[in-house]
Amino acid sequence: MGEREIPLHYVCTREEAGKLIKANDKLWVSNCGCREGRGKCEKSRIDVCIQFRESTAADGSGQHEATREEAEAILKEAEATHLVTRPFRDEDTRARVEGICFCCDDCCGYFTDPGDYGCDKGSLIEETDKERCMDCGLCAEVCYFGARKMIGGSLEVRRDQCYGCGLCLDVCPEDCIKMEERAGVA
Repeated sequence: MGEREIPLHYVCTREEAGKLIKANDKLWVSNCGCREGRGKCEKSRIDVCIQFRESTAADGSGQHEATREEAEAILKEAEATHLVTRPFRDEDTRARVEGICFCCDDCCGYFTDPGDYGCDKGSLIEETDKERCMDCGLCAEVCYFGARKMIGGSLEVRRDQCYGCGLCLDVCPEDCIKMEERAGVA
């Protein structure tokens, strides 16, 4: 097997995204290229792409320098609208994180055309305390990756499909889900 190409994007939690934002002195925000290409998104406004350099792989229009408060407001909105935080790397070497996309299953090409886009799983993975879980299914409703499904009234967790976005934590009324380090991730 040949050398694996590193995908442009990877998944992380909002907490991890917040750390990336805090680690950068300058920030820019632009429109999301997916939302521009597909038309109105039913889940989010259009200007949610954060960049850490003025020139990046992001292809949306309307770029402007942003304050840390603007970027943190996008993180808060991502929580409320259940957007997946997907940082992106530089196109040439994939060695540097250049920004963060905020994606959903309404307009993001990664979810609407999954065979066309690569994405690395995040460094974290879900851990569900099934004894505390009430099988309400709220977490399955927000899991774009199919890692959580309701089968016959019971929650089935498919950890191999978990990308580590943490959206399930946002909606769990029993607080029975946590994120832990994924085995084999440096």
